[in-house]
Amino acid sequence: MIKKGNNTNVIFSRHYPCLPASSRQDCFTILLLALLLISIYSCENNEGDIKNITTKSLAIEEATNVNVNYTSSGTAKAQLKAPLMLRVQDTVSFVEFPKKLHVDFYNEQGVIESILDANYGKYNEIQSKVLLKDSIRFIGLKNGDTLYTDELFWDRNRPTYQFYTDKPTVIKTKKEIINSIGFEVNQNFTDKWFKNTTNSYFRVPTTSFPAY
Repeated sequence: MIKKGNNTNVIFSRHYPCLPASSRQDCFTILLLALLLISIYSCENNEGDIKNITTKSLAIEEATNVNVNYTSSGTAKAQLKAPLMLRVQDTVSFVEFPKKLHVDFYNEQGVIESILDANYGKYNEIQSKVLLKDSIRFIGLKNGDTLYTDELFWDRNRPTYQFYTDKPTVIKTKKEIINSIGFEVNQNFTDKWFKNTTNSYFRVPTTSFPAY
């Protein structure tokens, strides 16, 4: 019974059979403290093991030089190219493009109607939404209008304005440069909504000035 319950007590009795009662009580106190420290140390190790298991369970798939095609009813809508893609399996799975990305958007006839470049992108699989960040340039090829901003959302489920932001933006057209806090636009860059315009500049061709 004693050996199964606590081997430390057996060793203690064998080596110190003639200790007085007070000394035995002190030794038992020291022994109990030692066991308590061992228990705490064991708990810390278990907690660390749990953290390691949690970290290892986060699966990450990596792909380089990717070419992703987005279609709707069999029709090509966009083509994304990136040097690196990471697919993270977490509570909310997502796909990350940490080293730049380029996207070509197609019209119904399969012709490129706009292009987009950004230094970072993150695709939320549940929401089917892409967050774009850092040095974003979005060009509508039909009219040449160009958007510059540092944060932009791309939501294919929105009926009108698939691209939107609440951050400062600069939109350059052939006739003007518009600064706005917040901006929304459709895929072919023909329908725009400036939320809060600030300073704007109108480009006047030199032929419009009177000759002297």
